[in-house]
Amino acid sequence: MDITDVLKDASNKNASDIFIIAGRPLGFKINSRIVDYSDQVLMPKETQELIFAIYGLAGSRQTEKLLRSGDDDFSFAIAGVARFRASIYKQRGSLAAVIRVISFDLPQPDHMHIPLQVMDAAEYTKGLVLITGPSGSGKSVTLACLIDRINSTRNSHIITLEEPIEFLHPHKKSIVSQREISLDTESYLTALRASLRQTPDVILLGELRDPETINVAMTAAETGHLVISTLHTLGAANTIDRIVDNFPSQKQPQIRLQLSMVLQAVISQQLLVAEDSSLIPAFELMKATPAVRTMIRDAKTHQIESAIHSGAKDGMISMDSSLLELYKAGRIDKHTATAHSFSPEAFLRKL
Repeated sequence: MDITDVLKDASNKNASDIFIIAGRPLGFKINSRIVDYSDQVLMPKETQELIFAIYGLAGSRQTEKLLRSGDDDFSFAIAGVARFRASIYKQRGSLAAVIRVISFDLPQPDHMHIPLQVMDAAEYTKGLVLITGPSGSGKSVTLACLIDRINSTRNSHIITLEEPIEFLHPHKKSIVSQREISLDTESYLTALRASLRQTPDVILLGELRDPETINVAMTAAETGHLVISTLHTLGAANTIDRIVDNFPSQKQPQIRLQLSMVLQAVISQQLLVAEDSSLIPAFELMKATPAVRTMIRDAKTHQIESAIHSGAKDGMISMDSSLLELYKAGRIDKHTATAHSFSPEAFLRKL
């Protein structure tokens, strides 16, 4: 089995992911369903050969980190085919991989069904914008669309810190510096601190992982930079609580105060299977209005969902209203809409 042929086939079939795991056939994920690439069950020796071939395609990438720690993440490309993000790991003593297929072309908001209100987050010039959702919910696509909008409309220096780099951004009206963690720099924290000396206007931070990184990100947002980052949370209230809970209890009031001043918006998204078996996103958008800032500062995040429901005039979108709109348009069925609702009982009453 030739890995290059597999990767080309995955791109041609619009697969989102490729699974190389011993004990089963190689698999493609197409529209959220995993289908077998062939009848051949892979043995540990075969998965190792395929994975070492992937390292060969990645050029200078070495296997030492994988063999030492059991995990490795990197990106690579095949000319004329696509870019790929590989997550290599050990499982049950054998090597395995999940490979994300990424188009060379930057995603377009219209094609990705990203609402105009969400894209308006590219208009902020300072503060903190968070894009949240579970793994595989399309956060990277939304990030890429926002960065491309800024790149196309503003004369700025954009620094992206990613692990690994997914979408490649050409220089347009802005200068775009893309740095990959572990390849171009030691860590998110090191790169973020260094970026403040590199005259950035916009900093894309792949993930807010720890208190130190959150602290530096908020400081950067306070000092006039636009910081865009992600969290694996769902819903604005949960996102704010997750950030605050990263800190000891005695520091939490200060973090709430700081967050209430720098936060501009929280975009939460889920990826749903549509009636035509394609994938379509549903969004929640919270904007940091004066009332929301007070809720964050006073530890009343439980009131934020109500503020979002009543904040349509301010450009906010509730998850339930997004789901309801998709259901009324015939894009998703009743079960899918209800299953992804933040308040299923209230959502059923609306239906």
